[in-house]
Amino acid sequence: MTYSATVPAAPAGASAAPPLDGNAVYDRVPLGATLRYFDGTPRPPERFTRKLRTWQRFNGVGRLNAKTAPWSGSFLYPATITLRDGAYGSEGTVILVVNHVFDVTTFLRFEIIDLPKPGMVRVLSRRKGGAELHRLASDMAEAEAWMAKNRYCDPIAEIVGDDEAGAIPVGRAA
Repeated sequence: MTYSATVPAAPAGASAAPPLDGNAVYDRVPLGATLRYFDGTPRPPERFTRKLRTWQRFNGVGRLNAKTAPWSGSFLYPATITLRDGAYGSEGTVILVVNHVFDVTTFLRFEIIDLPKPGMVRVLSRRKGGAELHRLASDMAEAEAWMAKNRYCDPIAEIVGDDEAGAIPVGRAA
């Protein structure tokens, strides 16, 4: 699934809900939600290509496809969230997947653009105690067809429930 490379402005009828921080996204937003991440700076004009490239690194749209719990080794690593910015290829073959990984202590803020609808199906794989979203299908038949075509190790089909797609979660104010 390919996402737009441009960052949409806040929707016209958007609620006045405060932006979420990384902890609120990790705690309350379900996998498959489409999020807008931003740093609060205005977009530079197109003629300033370097400034625009830097701005685009901290302002974009992606689908929440993984949450990783905190862990410790020699150092303490915070929990992370992964947003998929896009999957690029041709004729149904994905060549490149672009993900952005943010730790929950990031200075960026997040807005929910879209939540998965009840009845949609998440195709997940579980590794190291976490889950990674590979596909958000409209129904179980589409999910099963996708799983048959795309071989992942132990894929899991999970139906989105009514409780997950309800009201937009209330997060910490920015």
